[in-house]
Amino acid sequence: MNPPIRAWRARRVWLVGASSGIGAALAQALAERGARLALSARRADKLQTLGIADALCVPCDATDAASLAEARRQVVATLGGIDLVIYLAGDYVPMRADSFDLAVAEQVLTVNFNGALRLAAAVLPDLQPGGGIAFVASVAGYRGLPKALCYGPGKAALIHFAECLYLDLAPKGIGVWAINPGFVSTPLTAKNDFTMPALQTPGQAAQAIIDGFAAGHFEIHFPKRFTRLLKLFAILPYRWYFPLIRRFTGG
Repeated sequence: MNPPIRAWRARRVWLVGASSGIGAALAQALAERGARLALSARRADKLQTLGIADALCVPCDATDAASLAEARRQVVATLGGIDLVIYLAGDYVPMRADSFDLAVAEQVLTVNFNGALRLAAAVLPDLQPGGGIAFVASVAGYRGLPKALCYGPGKAALIHFAECLYLDLAPKGIGVWAINPGFVSTPLTAKNDFTMPALQTPGQAAQAIIDGFAAGHFEIHFPKRFTRLLKLFAILPYRWYFPLIRRFTGG
């Protein structure tokens, strides 16, 4: 469904949200495979601590269109173009109706969804056949979950955006990927106060993403033993889904 990516040497890849978690692990993995990397996050010092000697570090704010546009200018000027851009920036705050905070909810949505829109607006003219754009969403976007009142909707919107973008770009040979991880051990998931099933390390997540690019699928989801269960839940009628997800999550 997408152009398979198996050879990374000299491929120009821009990672937005590369300073920690999955982004940092993916940056290391792609550097080992010879990719020409541009790495972005808000803090330059955190990018430098990754220790990827040949990477172009371009600090920017993923929620600011002007900042992204300037970062894109620097990346294109230095690398001569962009073969693949991956949006990994994300925020997460557990939230339920009895603790709903509008300002926090809007901030989470701005990072998780609006930032992806702004990045797409900046790079769409640069994308060429054989490359494309990927968005890290979440299985939390499949359907409503407890404590995901501001997180899940943004990820659901991101998946939908990727689907629409795919319909437009696939006929041109340009790839669009929706990356939907389950639980990965990162500073964001450390906020959870429950046992996370099928928890993976950032390194495992990075390997799953690389394997997904090689397979050429539209959706890259992992770990399969967990994500397939949620996919099954997602197709159930509401009268079955709501009781089952409450029992499954304890929520």
